[in-house]
Amino acid sequence: QVQLVESGGGLVETGGSLRLSCQASGINFSLCHMGWYRQVPGKSREHVASVTTREANGGIARLYADFVRGRFSISRDDAQNTVYLQMNSLEPEDTAVYYCNTSPRPRDTWGQGTQVTVSS
Repeated sequence: QVQLVESGGGLVETGGSLRLSCQASGINFSLCHMGWYRQVPGKSREHVASVTTREANGGIARLYADFVRGRFSISRDDAQNTVYLQMNSLEPEDTAVYYCNTSPRPRDTWGQGTQVTVSS
């Protein structure tokens, strides 16, 4: 079955950085576009960033939500079945639980997420 395990969250001050990791199992990872999503209590989960599968020439494409504004970078390591989210210049508005899943259509199964808290 699909298992997604997120890690790397924590408490940081405004302007700080975090690197999130998500290890996936139960899917053919290298054939899946992957994404990061986030959710705050009382709000719907929203898309943060996506990365495509790697093409034959090694190229991949990345897509970011408008609110990222060049602060985050998504990457993947197919050998490790892991997708990363490097987050820089964090703002209090980035406080949320962050999840990974396939993209653009997430699977029904979600991991436990990793909490990111940015203090002002």
